[in-house]
Amino acid sequence: MFRSRCWLVFTICLLPAALLSSAVRVMLRETSVEAIQGDSVVLPCSFFTISPLSRLSIIWTMTPLSDPDSPAQVIVFDHGQVIASPAFTGRIAFTGIPWSADVVLNRTRVSDAGVYRCVVSNPPETGDPGIGELSLTVLAPPSLPVCLWEGDTDAGGSVTLSCGVAEGVPTPTIRWEKLQPNPIALPTNMESKNSALAEAMETHHDRSKTCSFFPHSPSGDMSGSVHIANVSSQTSGLYRCSVTNLLGSQNCYINLSVYSPPHSTPGILQGVLVTLSMAVVLLALLVLVLWLHRSEQERKWRNGREEAEEEDECYNEIRYTPSLIKRSFV
Repeated sequence: MFRSRCWLVFTICLLPAALLSSAVRVMLRETSVEAIQGDSVVLPCSFFTISPLSRLSIIWTMTPLSDPDSPAQVIVFDHGQVIASPAFTGRIAFTGIPWSADVVLNRTRVSDAGVYRCVVSNPPETGDPGIGELSLTVLAPPSLPVCLWEGDTDAGGSVTLSCGVAEGVPTPTIRWEKLQPNPIALPTNMESKNSALAEAMETHHDRSKTCSFFPHSPSGDMSGSVHIANVSSQTSGLYRCSVTNLLGSQNCYINLSVYSPPHSTPGILQGVLVTLSMAVVLLALLVLVLWLHRSEQERKWRNGREEAEEEDECYNEIRYTPSLIKRSFV
């Protein structure tokens, strides 16, 4: 009974102040809302007014984190008509018009993340419109990363392995490791290709200390690189880049091959020279032996021919001598 009397007294005291101020008041049940990409989310906005709702006007705007100076209308209720922005057509709707300014956003996207503002006015009430502001974060698993390499793969050169991911909320972590022969984690240099987005998020964080948007902000283009200097044959192998956040993980791979010329030491060089020298000497001896053998064959052939010629001459002398003698006696 005592509490009822107190509430009644409070209401009686508050009513004149509300009538005197004659302005719409907006209350938000939450100042930060999260959703997983593809799911639906309700953006809450309640208001209090003492005037009839025949001229009620509700405007929802959204300011993307990447461009905090460019708010855009999302959905409007004015004089009983609802108009949605083309980017949100078919995905956004009021849930309790005209008694509530809550809206439901379906099939959420990463691009839907940002700061939403609910502006309510109800003429003929004077004063500034009621305004409420909340942040929407759309969580998403990492997109498929892209692995690239550049540099000189000859022994002694330098190679840089890079891994880029376009999407992922919260911002994914990038890790490089060599898989063969045993997994070895490599120091990874993280870099954001969207520095303007990071600055915008830090600026908004400075303006509103009650809510930090940076941990769950869109990653933009993130990359992680590994620089390997003075590569050798031991550098060759399979490398994996892992991109991970709370909602999942994705991988890409690079098979790196380093060309190493044969090692040339003084001992090996000396052995090669000795072998070549011996081969030359043996070849020279073989040529000499073949030449001597051929010379001997030619000499024997000439001697045999001369002997044959001498035998023929002797035979001819013996054959013709009797006839000559016989003729002398006649």
